[in-house]
Amino acid sequence: MTETTQTKPYIDAFPAARGGAGDRLRPQREAALARFAALGFPTRRQEAWRFTDLRPLERQSYPPSAGGAAPAAALDALRLAGATHRLVLVNGRFAPELSDLAALPEGAWIGPSAQALAERPALSLLDAGEIDGAQPFAALNAAFFTDGAVIALAPGVVLDRPVEIIHLGRAEAPVSLHLRSRIELAPGSRARVVESFAGTGPYWTNAVLGVELGAGATLEHVRLQDEGVEAIHLSLARLRLGAGACYDAFALTLGGALSRQDVQVELAGEGARVGLGGVYLLRGTQEATTALLVDHAAPGCTTRELFKGVIGDRAHGAFQGAIAVRPGAQKTDAHQLNKNLLLSRRATVDTKPALEILADDVKCSHGATVGDLDEGALFYLRARGIAEAEARRMLIEAFAADALDMVEDTALRAHLAGHLQRWPGLRESRET
Repeated sequence: MTETTQTKPYIDAFPAARGGAGDRLRPQREAALARFAALGFPTRRQEAWRFTDLRPLERQSYPPSAGGAAPAAALDALRLAGATHRLVLVNGRFAPELSDLAALPEGAWIGPSAQALAERPALSLLDAGEIDGAQPFAALNAAFFTDGAVIALAPGVVLDRPVEIIHLGRAEAPVSLHLRSRIELAPGSRARVVESFAGTGPYWTNAVLGVELGAGATLEHVRLQDEGVEAIHLSLARLRLGAGACYDAFALTLGGALSRQDVQVELAGEGARVGLGGVYLLRGTQEATTALLVDHAAPGCTTRELFKGVIGDRAHGAFQGAIAVRPGAQKTDAHQLNKNLLLSRRATVDTKPALEILADDVKCSHGATVGDLDEGALFYLRARGIAEAEARRMLIEAFAADALDMVEDTALRAHLAGHLQRWPGLRESRET
């Protein structure tokens, strides 16, 4: 097995971490580890990774976590108001004492991945992409994951409560949390999922999510990434949508020293629709990348993307958005927009929206903007007696909050707005 300075600590840790002879996934895990070793860490010479600085991950190894515990108070800022189905994982492992999975309707299965592997043998948590794909961190996740969240709905099942999936990291020394989750909605089913990541200490979250939506199924998926200042967060979501299925997602990115969110969507059925939106707010020396790929493989599908970035101090943001339209995917309607606000002369952003169109009857567009605060609007507010710092805060918040309108549920939108308003950069909005 090929080893490098970066991959060796993880290869060496594998026998102890996955030593159980009864693990029915062990052959796939071994193959995935070999793939990780062959690929190694991505470099900025690779087009998909050229805007992401992985040096914080390269300078330190993160052995797999052995688990941990968290007090109930750690959930206070993350929990939604009202009744929910709640699944909590601490350091990558299910925490039943913090979860609430009672009152599930007939035809709904929600639980940890470890339990799903035992109770649902047909569940597909690993696929060939882990063994022969080009995603080294997904392969590493396949080798090491111990738990995650699984949601499976039978045809026509509609959840009247949102599902909360809360990931908590608690570390005093560097550890990695490899989370593998799966959402399968059968035809005509519907769910709203709110996934939150938070914690304290020097840990690396490496999360992989697979989503399969049957014909006419609908999933609303909201992600809050508010990891600690020492944390690293890498996530990959792979989605496949059947005919007439709908996936609406929104991501609020606030935390982590280094973060990257990859979303890969295949619109496999005619008339499928995807809406992707988000806001990333960065300060200090934070590094965050949003990388999207939407593959229009069937006719009559729709894509809508809107991402906004607020970058201050010496932080760096990156947006990479690709929309591909295959031959035969006629009547495609796809639009993509990325807007960025720089609060400091030392703040930087890279934005690269892209279209690859191989069909002729389509409506597609993309755009990107990068700018400073509107001096005219700032002058207007100051002329009415508003202090400069407060005026800047108001303009920053208005710019970011505009994207929250993509979240249709009023209570959920208010929940995200509360996290946005607590972002330290709003209180420290003067240029540094």
